[in-house]
Amino acid sequence: MSTETRGAHPARPTPDPAPGADRGPDKKARAARSDRARAEARLGWYLAGPAFVVMLAVTLYPILQAFYDSLFNYKLTAPDDRSFVGLGNYVVILTDPVWWRDFAVTFFIMVVSVVVELVLGFALALVMHRAIRRLRGLLRTAILVPYGIITVVSAFAWFYAFDITSGYVNSWFDWVPGIGPDLNWFAHQGTSLFVIIASEVWKTTPFISLLLLAGLAQVPGDLEEAAKVDGATAWQRFSRVIVPNMKAAIMVAVLFRALDAFRIFDNVFIMTNGANNTEVLSLLAYRTSIGQLQIGMGSAISVLLFLCVIGICFVAIKLFKVDLAGARGER
Repeated sequence: MSTETRGAHPARPTPDPAPGADRGPDKKARAARSDRARAEARLGWYLAGPAFVVMLAVTLYPILQAFYDSLFNYKLTAPDDRSFVGLGNYVVILTDPVWWRDFAVTFFIMVVSVVVELVLGFALALVMHRAIRRLRGLLRTAILVPYGIITVVSAFAWFYAFDITSGYVNSWFDWVPGIGPDLNWFAHQGTSLFVIIASEVWKTTPFISLLLLAGLAQVPGDLEEAAKVDGATAWQRFSRVIVPNMKAAIMVAVLFRALDAFRIFDNVFIMTNGANNTEVLSLLAYRTSIGQLQIGMGSAISVLLFLCVIGICFVAIKLFKVDLAGARGER
């Protein structure tokens, strides 16, 4: 054996840590992140807690009262003749084809209006985000004008614009195939829904664009630049860089707008009053409670409408699967 190797000991490999063992720095980093998450959660409750308590105090009693009234056969024309029917009102409503027809109309208005508003809102948000700094304030002010108009006022404006006697749409667009001086937009279901959805899109697209603009501001610019350097096209940068980093903003925009569109009332009430199969669930609840004075049945419709809204919230949150903790780097 040579002198170089006589006293040498072979190097022993350093054993790997056990699979479940935590390294010191990683454990400390995770602990720091969890502490920060708890601090942010506490701060969120401190900020939103008072508003949550006030909203709960204002809305909890009407919800419980509506559910209580829905269990009775209760009419204002005979207030002393109240009888307990349990879930009988719900059975009558859910077996009535009118409920399902109005549900289909309401769902159709919600889906079409939200999809169109999301596309147009994205376009407006990108324009405002890319605009010259001097013009950003002017663009945001101009875009917000429709959203600042009261819904009833905008509904009347759209009604008179498309009305066959007082409207100007038929005379201005008579060059379009199918449009003429004798076209009555509110005499058919399809054209009526077109005007209703168009008025909704015109008024609430600015709201979507502002929410998406806030999401665009959170997209790291270096990611876009890196994708551009790598040769990604504009569509690839939009679909693979911008949209994935805006999932939270998109979810908030879609959720808020879907809930608002599902509870549509003013435009339908003013333009068609539910004629030609354009009645929505909110109008059905109004007619049953206020028009027919059937408080029990109307309350049951309102409770079902509330449950539909809760279901929309649940589906939207599950569909987008937004991981806010992962977005903050707290995995």
